[in-house]
Amino acid sequence: MLDLSTLGTFVAVVLGLFLIPGPAVLLVLTRTVHGGRKAGILTGLGVAAGDFIHTLGAAIGLSALLMTSALAFNAVKIVGAAYLVYLGIRALREKQASAHLPTVAPVSASKAFFQAIPAEVLNPKTALFFLAFLPQFVRPEHGSSFLQFTTLGLIFVGMSALYTTLIVLTIRPLGKLVKRLTWLSRWQNKIIGVLFISLGLRVATQTR
Repeated sequence: MLDLSTLGTFVAVVLGLFLIPGPAVLLVLTRTVHGGRKAGILTGLGVAAGDFIHTLGAAIGLSALLMTSALAFNAVKIVGAAYLVYLGIRALREKQASAHLPTVAPVSASKAFFQAIPAEVLNPKTALFFLAFLPQFVRPEHGSSFLQFTTLGLIFVGMSALYTTLIVLTIRPLGKLVKRLTWLSRWQNKIIGVLFISLGLRVATQTR
């Protein structure tokens, strides 16, 4: 099973990632603005469901790889770490992202949920991110790798659903706060860049 130190690091990194608005959060905000709280909450749940599908895919594939070759699994971890460092460097070099909400056609709350699932599942960047992100926290010597992958995925999905729900429920006061925190919009790429690079380097410095 996962140790408390690994879980604590995982939760801290995920919280840091959530604090930087991404396409999924913008979609949730858009659905909330156009369809109300119910549509926003269900959109967030749909995104979380899509993330869980990615989790299962990563868990099944990488667990099978570990059973075949521990060396190959470690190679995947190193490649994943390098990918996260690359994402971090790219984020540091990117200019400030636009804060405009995407344009989407108004739909019912239930349809918003079902549309959010394939939107997240069919995003290749999300799949690649999960393949790079989750292996950094898996310790084969601590038990079933599949169980560890699934546990991490469920934690991620649960935190994602809770986070987007809180955003929907507090969208008005949160919007006023974000406007005041102008430094966040200026430094968001720097923050996410440091998070990705730190996570990527973690695999190179961890003790065996």
